[in-house]
Amino acid sequence: MGAGGDGPGGDDFKVWQAESEAKYGVKFTTSLEDLPPPDAPRLALISGRTADNPHLLSESIKHGSKCIYLEKPGAPTVTELESMAAEAEAAGVEVLMGYNKNVCKYVRKTREFAETIPGSHVTFVSNNAYENTPESLGECFERNAEGMLKNMAIHELALLASFYDVTVDNIESVTADKEFSSMQTLPGPSGKDFTDFDKIKFTIKTKTGSEVSVQADRCGGTDSFATVSDTEEKEVFRYYMPDDEDKAHVKELEAKYPTAMPYFFTQDPDYITVKERVAKHTVDGEPAEGIATIGIAVETLKVAEYLTPILQEQLK
Repeated sequence: MGAGGDGPGGDDFKVWQAESEAKYGVKFTTSLEDLPPPDAPRLALISGRTADNPHLLSESIKHGSKCIYLEKPGAPTVTELESMAAEAEAAGVEVLMGYNKNVCKYVRKTREFAETIPGSHVTFVSNNAYENTPESLGECFERNAEGMLKNMAIHELALLASFYDVTVDNIESVTADKEFSSMQTLPGPSGKDFTDFDKIKFTIKTKTGSEVSVQADRCGGTDSFATVSDTEEKEVFRYYMPDDEDKAHVKELEAKYPTAMPYFFTQDPDYITVKERVAKHTVDGEPAEGIATIGIAVETLKVAEYLTPILQEQLK
């Protein structure tokens, strides 16, 4: 559809489009203007380029959405996301966020275990499987030009905002692990240089007494996990995503979609959970358990903008 219809994958999409129209009656359009008026509670799912999100949210409200599912980070800047939140509130439209790790099994089990160990320390680890080459990372840096903390690691920052009282006003200190972390300036496919972290690890201490760490690595592999350490800094618990129970599902998806990025497979069950909870909430109005609100997203994006220059300076 649109300008990309004749590009790579265009023909496959058209086949799927025809099948979906015939089997489910799905309406495919290139504009929200083409949608009919809603005859049931309308849920809009916005999953496009981050820079397009503000106007897509406005259009979704204009065309009768009761609830909006907005993918992370929501908007390029805090100012834009705050404006979007205010617009939605004025229109009586709820905005919930696609922060899938808020409902992840490994996050829940890690938090539950940490509560049994007085003085324990949690580290959330996120990995992607990009090739560790200038070409691969340069393409990644350009495509995700908002930067790692607003992109890959934004899920972990949302966990910190949701469960560890991490806000800009409550951060006492942030310390980069210089031995682990790396920042590079690389040319993207356009030839323009982009500076970003290819891997980062840092610890945040809050004024209210929380302490938590985040580790993210663009070339670290396919698994995400979390650890719990005791007061002597000895690791006493680790839980992976996917766990053994989920690996069979991952293998099925790998066989069905061999060219997709590996992290799609590990996150699949959690995204289903998020979408089902948001859809149910749109229909029955019951609370969407564990789902981040746009208010959490604003705090998360504020933290990302606050941390980025501090960590960059520490790694110089």
